[in-house]
Amino acid sequence: MQAHPAFAAALAIAVIAAATLAGAWFFELVLDIRPCPLCLEQRYAYYLAIPLGALVAFAAVKDTPRAVLLAGLAILALAALGNAWLGAYHAGVEWQFWQGPTECSGPVVNLGSAGSLLERLDTVKVVRCDEVQWRFLGLSLAGYNALISLLMAAIAGWGILRLQRR
Repeated sequence: MQAHPAFAAALAIAVIAAATLAGAWFFELVLDIRPCPLCLEQRYAYYLAIPLGALVAFAAVKDTPRAVLLAGLAILALAALGNAWLGAYHAGVEWQFWQGPTECSGPVVNLGSAGSLLERLDTVKVVRCDEVQWRFLGLSLAGYNALISLLMAAIAGWGILRLQRR
C-alpha cells in the first residue's frame, strides 16, 4: 500500500518544523546567540506547523474527507510561505537592503535617567535585527529560515497535488 500523500507531507512538515525549532533553541540556549524580535516572530509558523502537521497526518490515517486534508495542507503551505517572506525580509534587513522595524533596527530612544540606564546596561543584552550574529556559507539564520520555510511550502504543495490526483 502506498503511503497517503497528506500523511507523508504533513508528517514531514511537522518533523522539519520541530527540528528547526530545536535548532533555534540550541543556538539560543547552548551557543548563547540571542534572537531578535524578528527572529522570534519567525518561530510562530513553526509553533503552528508542529501541531497542525501532526493533526493532519493523524487525520489522513483516519480517512478524513479530502477537503479537510486539503484545507490543513493549504494552511500549512500559507504559513510556510508567509514565514519564508518574513525570513527573506529579515535577511534583507541584515544585508541593509531596507530598513527594519524601529524597535530592533532603528535609533535608540527614551534611555531614561542616567542611573537606571547604567543598571539596565548591566542586565540587558540588546539584540538588533540588522546585525547578523551567525553566518554559514554566506547565509544568516534568517536566510536559512526562508529556505526551510520554502521547503515546507513545497512539501505541502506536493501533498496537495498528490491528494487531488487520488
